[in-house]
Amino acid sequence: MGNTQAKQNLSTLALGAIGVVFGDIGTSPLYAIQTTFTGPTPLPVIEANVLGVLSVMFWTIMLLVSLKYVVIIMRADNHGEGGSLALLSLVSDLTAQSAKLKWFLTALGVSAAALFYGDGMITPAISVLSAVEGLDLVSHQFKSYILPINFVILTGLFFIQKRGTGTVGILFGPIMVFWFLCLAVLGVLSIAQNPQVLLALNPVYAVRFLTSDWGVSFMALGGIVLAITGGEALYADMGHFGKYPIRLAWFSFVLPALILNYFGQGALLLQNPKAIENPFYLLAPGWALIPMVILATAATVIASQAVISGAFSIANQAVQMGFLPRVEICHTSGKARGQIYVPFTNWTLYLAVMYLVFTFQSSANLAAAYGVAVTGTMTITTVMIAFVIVKLWRWPLVGAIPFIAALLIIDLTYFSANAIKIPQGGWFPLMIATVSFTVLMTWKRGRELLFAEVKRQSVPMQAIIDSMDDVPRVSGTAVFLTPSSEGAPSSMLHNLKHNHVLHERNVLLTVIVEEKPYVTKGNRFLIKDMGKNFYWVRIFYGFMESPDIPAALELCASQGLSFDVMSTSFFISRALVVSGPHPGMVKWRERLFIALSRNAMHAADFYKIPVNRVVEMGTKIEI
Repeated sequence: MGNTQAKQNLSTLALGAIGVVFGDIGTSPLYAIQTTFTGPTPLPVIEANVLGVLSVMFWTIMLLVSLKYVVIIMRADNHGEGGSLALLSLVSDLTAQSAKLKWFLTALGVSAAALFYGDGMITPAISVLSAVEGLDLVSHQFKSYILPINFVILTGLFFIQKRGTGTVGILFGPIMVFWFLCLAVLGVLSIAQNPQVLLALNPVYAVRFLTSDWGVSFMALGGIVLAITGGEALYADMGHFGKYPIRLAWFSFVLPALILNYFGQGALLLQNPKAIENPFYLLAPGWALIPMVILATAATVIASQAVISGAFSIANQAVQMGFLPRVEICHTSGKARGQIYVPFTNWTLYLAVMYLVFTFQSSANLAAAYGVAVTGTMTITTVMIAFVIVKLWRWPLVGAIPFIAALLIIDLTYFSANAIKIPQGGWFPLMIATVSFTVLMTWKRGRELLFAEVKRQSVPMQAIIDSMDDVPRVSGTAVFLTPSSEGAPSSMLHNLKHNHVLHERNVLLTVIVEEKPYVTKGNRFLIKDMGKNFYWVRIFYGFMESPDIPAALELCASQGLSFDVMSTSFFISRALVVSGPHPGMVKWRERLFIALSRNAMHAADFYKIPVNRVVEMGTKIEI
């Protein structure tokens, strides 16, 4: 009975993974082969090139997605979570003794997250465009409607984010299962008419293609890499479904469907080279064209939804890990953990997607912008996983070094092939990544300088406690939020300075975000009695969680420290950050940090503290 139940759960999770995790890579057949042959440097549609491209594409999928991500990297889970920031948290523990190495890896992890934002902007634009472009095959009269239809679909997609995706998500699995079945069936029917295409499974054809004319094949790699876009999502979404359901879905269903469809398109091109106009849709019989456009549009919307949700998750992690200022984070489900909506991220993505759609106007033009972000992220992930392989898993160097080197060579080759396309559109994700990286690292550095100055100005808490015997006390509880445990909170000092009183019970509250995704209720808080009715309470959260101070304080009752939130006063210091005589950052970064700090979400709202229980004390701090 237990085994049956386990199998059912595994199947259910695998179905869910098909609906969410594989949307991006699952819609790549819409444009990957077409772009490879019709990109900035068109490739003649002849037998040698078709078989060569298919062979390179097949072995790229097997090496970079199946082996690198599904088999190897998915082992590097951070308490079940994956993704660039979760991996960063994991490798930070391995390099804690070297400050320079830790900074280097932090910069890499942040760069990967920054590139993800660029990818997150391009995916909805190129995916939905490539699906709707099928209408042009139905009738050329539809061509003028492609952009308006994209505008309506994408606008609707971003507007429904605030309502949550739980209800719509129920449909994702069955739709994507049907999508992959259609990919497989269309591929098999085409391969049956020209089985010669299966010769491309032989890696010899890949080697011949790459070595016959290196200049031509190198340029073709920029299109071939589109077949593995979304590979990073398999690792990033691991926390939602687990590694085993994702592996099961990939090897038993998604991978075969994708390979069959790619080879089906290749078989069609061997038979009819003119089909390169749109080999994906021309696989389908004429009567099925409109249904396929509708199905492809649904699949690309699902792929876009997965990327948008991933961007929300990255934003939440960045805030909790101290790389972004506090922003509004809304939970859209009371049952499903991790279903969140970040308004600022949503509308930033929307504006960028609209810009891409109306600037590039076709999926072929957008393809040049796509590969840079994907290959950049994959290269960074390889460097970071190398530290896990050597330092955590302790693979023998004689095997680890050649393996890592081989992956890096492949990643860097693909990145170089896409870097050539920077002038044609690759500049966009790099620009977004540069801006994002600058903001993330500036906020991190600014916080370090801010906390260092607060610590320098602080008064030892024990000195305050020892001198409190003659200070009048008023009834009730005061909670002073403080980022540090080493000194008296500035809000407490200001309260003493202006009001000359203290509450009967005083609690110093520090919120600590752990380098793991989630913290159990049993490990949520730690209480220290400092004497004379002073307490220091530390509340712990994982970087995937959103803090809720009132809810956490309720748990303290089990340790004898009970709170009535509506009769508790919360004292919060609001720092006015100004430039000091000896700034710790260059002027422009300092100004950026000050602007970000002034526009950060109010601490009371972020920590879900009732506004009518908050007392705010201002303080000026020079950095």
